[in-house]
Amino acid sequence: MTTAQTKTKAQADWEPRIVAFCCNWCSYAGADLAGTSRIQYPTNARIIRVNCTGRIDAEFILSALDKGADGVLVSGCHPGDCHYTSGNLKLRARWAFMEEAVKQAGIDPRRIRLQWASASEAQIFADGVAKLIEQVREVGPIGRSWK
Repeated sequence: MTTAQTKTKAQADWEPRIVAFCCNWCSYAGADLAGTSRIQYPTNARIIRVNCTGRIDAEFILSALDKGADGVLVSGCHPGDCHYTSGNLKLRARWAFMEEAVKQAGIDPRRIRLQWASASEAQIFADGVAKLIEQVREVGPIGRSWK
């Protein structure tokens, strides 16, 4: 097999790896409901539960991408429904900054996604994972290995 054939085979076998930062009170419960309800969605996501999406900053996203994730999903309570009153509003206000930080790092911003999904919205969580994986497939591998 030539190097070009090996590269093509490796690209064909490639599956995006996603890190999903999920709010403990809503989106993590929604992800759990997706599992218990047997809602089908790609298994490429590794979920990290955070108390509130308001705690997430650009370093979390950049670090996940630097350590080998091909994409990052941030999923939280709907605006106005935050367990901590305004954490998700703070994240929403900082999201443009986070997208810019990703661009400044030379990373395509299509590798990150922000969504709102409550504990009862398992399908919305699952659809968000699938949408991000679709976007990341279009962009291609980030060029780092998952550890």
